[in-house]
Amino acid sequence: MTSPSAATAAVHELTHPLIQHKLTLMREKDRSTSGFRRLLHEIGMLMAYELTRDMPTQPVSVQTPLETMTGVTIDGKKTVLVPILRAGLGLVDGMLEVVPGARVGHIGLYRDPKTLAAVEYYFKMPDHMEERDAIVLDPMLATGHSAAAAVAKLKERAKPRSIRLACLLAAPEGIAHLHGAHPDVALYTCAIDRCLNDHGYILPGLGDAGDRIFGTK
Repeated sequence: MTSPSAATAAVHELTHPLIQHKLTLMREKDRSTSGFRRLLHEIGMLMAYELTRDMPTQPVSVQTPLETMTGVTIDGKKTVLVPILRAGLGLVDGMLEVVPGARVGHIGLYRDPKTLAAVEYYFKMPDHMEERDAIVLDPMLATGHSAAAAVAKLKERAKPRSIRLACLLAAPEGIAHLHGAHPDVALYTCAIDRCLNDHGYILPGLGDAGDRIFGTK
């Protein structure tokens, strides 16, 4: 089985029809806050299947109604979901429905509106991260500054066994920046959009994911 850390600068575009259908509905500007949240929750569940495709398993003896057999189980506690606050929180609950044993860490970053650089204000991880696989959650990989900064913080202060990043949308500029800084981090995204506008927003995109999740605009 291939270790999650074996992927080098890999970009996985999740093209499953259900994911693409729900993503299209989320892009609609008139989609309600509750509808946007529900769709994000559902996409989070679907993304979790792809993100955990190569999750390590271990053999276990099971007594069926007819006989004893050897099956396999996963250790969800070795997986840590790491949402970048605040928008990354929108993906957590859906993924936890699929991997309920996963731990959750948090990284608080905001984008400086003038420089677009990422500024940290919170960092909290489970213990023994060196034994765990981290999945960083950030719905929009736009400039890539926040994601690259989050990964740098994880490597420096938590040192997880592996790191991958999951997002709804990615811009080519963000992918280039992330892999320029962290060529070892695999990226999982539902779509690669065209480009960024002058304000650092993804085009065609879906607007500000955080504002649409929490109804703040």
